[in-house]
Amino acid sequence: MRFSTSSLAIASTAFVVLAASASGALAQKKYDTGATDTEIKIGNIMPYSGPASAYGVIGKTEAAYFKKINDAGGINGRKINFISYDDGYSPPKTVEQARKLVESDEVLFIFNSLGTPPNSAIHKYMNAKKVPQLFVATGATKWNDPKDFPWTMGWQPNYQSESRIYAKYLLKEKPAAKIAVLYQNDDYGKDYLKGLKDGLGGKAASMIIAEESFETTEPTVDSHIVRLKSTGADVFVNISTPKFAAQAIKKIAEIGWKPLHILNNVSASVGSVIKPAGFENAQDIISAAYLKDVSDPQWDKDPGMKEFLDFLAKDFPEGNKLDGSVVVGYGVAQTLVQVLKQCGDNLTRENIMKQAASLKDFRTEVLLPGIKINTSPTDFAPISQLQLMKFKGDKWELFGDIVSGDVGG
Repeated sequence: MRFSTSSLAIASTAFVVLAASASGALAQKKYDTGATDTEIKIGNIMPYSGPASAYGVIGKTEAAYFKKINDAGGINGRKINFISYDDGYSPPKTVEQARKLVESDEVLFIFNSLGTPPNSAIHKYMNAKKVPQLFVATGATKWNDPKDFPWTMGWQPNYQSESRIYAKYLLKEKPAAKIAVLYQNDDYGKDYLKGLKDGLGGKAASMIIAEESFETTEPTVDSHIVRLKSTGADVFVNISTPKFAAQAIKKIAEIGWKPLHILNNVSASVGSVIKPAGFENAQDIISAAYLKDVSDPQWDKDPGMKEFLDFLAKDFPEGNKLDGSVVVGYGVAQTLVQVLKQCGDNLTRENIMKQAASLKDFRTEVLLPGIKINTSPTDFAPISQLQLMKFKGDKWELFGDIVSGDVGG
């Protein structure tokens, strides 16, 4: 076969153009530690043991969801390497695990690590290292502080917003209430308590007649419940994690106390709190929701719920569909996948945060209708809406309108 000089020239030119375009494509790829052409390495810290171990299923759900994504080809051709460690809900252990993930495992970022005290313990470290502490699994208000902590972002509605909604409800429905509060003695518990007091405003001092704090190292909150009943309070605000929330529900029934019971959303799971405490003991408890509840028949034909149940059946059969934490893990994992898709081939830590702060009306379909995820460079609170609900029979029943309660860091 013969090539003319002109043919060779054309071929040579075509090769140069192809080479230039290929090098341009390669140049567009930007990686930080933890990202390559084939992998995105993500760190996670969960209380698989200890007093908050009921939340460990969130990490297991996320691992199953990321495996599903990997089995379908990954994100932009890259597989997720999800490395999750146990900290037992112990802040010193969280610090140890975070250092291991960042300095030894060399993850791109840490995602959805659980708990206010644990995340508080690594807050400054993550920001000093400029490693994203993304979609932390805690509703503390301080995660929405992009000015001072630009590498940390929450996901769920913040605690102060939620408790302000309870305060608004009490002022309207029970303005003469005598309120007794049980709260976990840490940043998580105090954040909820502050929101309640701020929401009650000038009436807080007269309406809140008793406050009892407890430590997560205590085996039970029974003695606190007995003391709160003795105050004559007719409203009980329960600010506790699942293990202690279930204990409180049981003890209240056991001693025959019948206050209006308000339970924080983080312990509203039917599977891990209400069912163990006894459905008969949980009647008329009030809480708030931002996610769909599998036990609610109104979602039986909902496409988003069907997708979630299909995921459980195929990819996470050991997951309890009644456990609200499973729904949380699924929803936040979907949100992260959206952020990583938006990153394209720019998998730098800076771009991870930029894309996380550029979510516009994003919905994972396990969110309640009308609730959307929105972020901006000055708003690191992705979800700020909730709806009140009351426990009836064996499920939660939503009531009232979707309520927004933005509170800054």
